[in-house]
Amino acid sequence: MAILRSKDIRKMDEKNRKERLKDLRMELTKANVTAHKTNAKTKEIKRAIARILTITKAEKSAKVISK
Repeated sequence: MAILRSKDIRKMDEKNRKERLKDLRMELTKANVTAHKTNAKTKEIKRAIARILTITKAEKSAKVISK
């Protein structure tokens, strides 16, 4: 899994973000179930999820303020 950068997330449309978020959550579930837990992978997935949620919330707030 490649690292998701903020600028790449901002370029995505809402549909792609939701799909990516869904995929990341499934991947996190799989990573937590495996016997050989890789903390680095789990940590990176959690950070990517947080980035997507943060950017999505910030853009929604900006839309509300601009109206």
